[in-house]
Amino acid sequence: MSRVPARGYYADMNRRVNISKAHSDTFKALGKLSKAATEAAAAADISPQLCELIKIRASQINGCAYCLRLHTKDAVKLGETQDRLAVLPAWQESEYFTAVERAALALAEAITRVSDHQVPDEIYVPVSQVLTEEQISAVSWLAITINAYNRVAITSHYTVKP
Repeated sequence: MSRVPARGYYADMNRRVNISKAHSDTFKALGKLSKAATEAAAAADISPQLCELIKIRASQINGCAYCLRLHTKDAVKLGETQDRLAVLPAWQESEYFTAVERAALALAEAITRVSDHQVPDEIYVPVSQVLTEEQISAVSWLAITINAYNRVAITSHYTVKP
C-alpha cells in the first residue's frame, strides 16, 4: 500500500491532521460555544474554580493531556489547591468537595461516559436535588464542550511537552 506524499496538513507523517486548523471556522464555533457555556455557568452561580474542576475531571477520564495541562494551570491560577487536584480522580472517596461540587462532578462524569450508561437516573436524580435546573444545564454544557475539546486535541495529537 503506497502512502500519499507528505504535504499541507500532513507535512509530518508522524503527526495527524490538526483539525482545529484544517477547519478553523468550525473550531472557532466551538470556542464560541465554550464561551457561552462559561457565561451560563457564571450566571448559574457555578464558580470559575468548579468550572475548571469539571474540565479537568472530564479530561482525566478522556485521557487528554493537552486539556489537563491547560485547565490544571488555570485552576491553580484561580486558587485551586494541589490537595484537591491530587484527589480529584477519587473525589467520591474524599471529603474535599462540597455538595454542589460533588453533584457537578457526578453529572460531568456521567455526560463524559454517556456511551457507557447514558446519564442514569441513579446519578441524575440526586444531582437534581442539589443543583438548580440552571446549574444542571450549565454543568451539562461545560461537560459537553470540554468533551468536544478533548476529542479535537486527542484526534489531532496535540503535543504536550514539559
